[in-house]
Amino acid sequence: MGNSALKSHLETSQKTGVFQLTGKGLLEIPEELLRLSSLRTVDLSENKIEVLPVSIQNFLQLKTLILNQNRLSSVPPEIGSLKKLETLSLNQNRIQQLPPSLNQLRALRTLRLSGNRISEFPSGLGALRHLDLLDLSRNQIQTVPPDVSELQAIEINLNQNQISVLAAEVSRCPRLKVLRLEENCLELSAVPEAVLLDSQVSLFSVEGNLFEVKRLRDLQGYDKYMERFTATKKKFT
Repeated sequence: MGNSALKSHLETSQKTGVFQLTGKGLLEIPEELLRLSSLRTVDLSENKIEVLPVSIQNFLQLKTLILNQNRLSSVPPEIGSLKKLETLSLNQNRIQQLPPSLNQLRALRTLRLSGNRISEFPSGLGALRHLDLLDLSRNQIQTVPPDVSELQAIEINLNQNQISVLAAEVSRCPRLKVLRLEENCLELSAVPEAVLLDSQVSLFSVEGNLFEVKRLRDLQGYDKYMERFTATKKKFT
């Protein structure tokens, strides 16, 4: 990409607070961009960026950071400096784990990490009190641990992982309404009845596991779950 085109984008973003440059084959975040500390939105999707520089911490006003379809293998600890960040989207990268500092993003509402190489359910996200959506679909997660109960998310998407163990504590997530577990490795015996009986989950999506979905009816609490499902459905019709 030519310097004049980049300069034009930078000048526009200084006025609007939005920088969007997708599908341009960028190998790194332009140094000039990192000096624009007043940006509110940065979208650099569909490039070839391998590293998020430490200077990402300069974006103190940033509310939305989108880096889908790049080549990132890690997220720097400095990400925790972005106190106003509400949306972080890192779909289709090569990320294996998240830094503990991610739990400092107290304004975060949406965290998208679909299509990465995460093999363990991230810990410490319970500190994100305003988190609405956590998307971990299309990773390599095998177990959902008991500390999942700390999550404040309204929706957790775990479709297309390798999950065979689902902790009953997921039923204690205080705001969880939508739990997606399609195309995993769950046996019927691994489905906690507490999710049906005692949780607030009104959409429990488990198609494509090691049992027929209709067998959920055999579990205690299924009728109670269906009451929540039907009530929610009525709200939107």
